[in-house]
Amino acid sequence: MWKKGGNSPKQKNPEKKPEKKKFFRGNSRSSIQEIVREPTAGAVLYRVKEGKLEILMIQDFYERWTIPKGHIEPGETAQETAIREVGEEAGVKDVEPICWLGKIHFNFRRENTLVMMTTQIYLFKVLGDTDDIQKEEWMKGISWFPYKKALKLAEYDDIQKLMTLGRKRLEQRGEI
Repeated sequence: MWKKGGNSPKQKNPEKKPEKKKFFRGNSRSSIQEIVREPTAGAVLYRVKEGKLEILMIQDFYERWTIPKGHIEPGETAQETAIREVGEEAGVKDVEPICWLGKIHFNFRRENTLVMMTTQIYLFKVLGDTDDIQKEEWMKGISWFPYKKALKLAEYDDIQKLMTLGRKRLEQRGEI
């Protein structure tokens, strides 16, 4: 029930002028001077332990859970980069490449440069001693998580989608 003399949400107050939107055009940031493309590659690493699918996640400097990935070096293929990066970032040296899952595209600003990054993501099965993992110094954490928890922890929607696709591929192969 409305108070006497009050306006319902649908009624406009004819005495009140609409507010103008304010746009800030300050000099707090310099304009983009350069656009660069940076190709990267990484992997969704998995193991099946006691019949359950687990995903290896790393926690970056900003405390976001994600997957190991890094820049493609000259002369490397994307898959070679993914293998190298999981070795460097997670200490995982023995992997079996299962399939390519897809690409992720995103942009960010680095000072006055617009960086256009494309990351190719693979699905790798970790072989050997899967508990022998180690993080790089800049990382906040590294751990195996049950699939559903890993999916919830993954900071980026695109990574979550590729993890889901990876699970479907493993179901198709009869691995889980």
